[in-house]
Amino acid sequence: MKHDKPIAHKTTGKGKTYNPTDKGAGITAKGRAAYNAKNGSNLKAPAPHPKTKKDAGRKASFCARMEGVVKHAKGPAERAKASLKNWNC
Repeated sequence: MKHDKPIAHKTTGKGKTYNPTDKGAGITAKGRAAYNAKNGSNLKAPAPHPKTKKDAGRKASFCARMEGVVKHAKGPAERAKASLKNWNC
């Protein structure tokens, strides 16, 4: 199943769906709920301190992916770096 219905990328105000770069750059709880409702998916919150093996695996996978994004980015990749920090990678 392809999830291709994006949500509005708002970083300020009452209905913000993403955190600004200086706050970790991830999707907010409201943003996850909106995306899940729109796409029928199941996005989960970040797992900087995983409590289960499944969360630890999710963290390892996310960190590896984002480190690749930072490594191969043509620019500074500030949002990717902020998300790595947010996940304690």
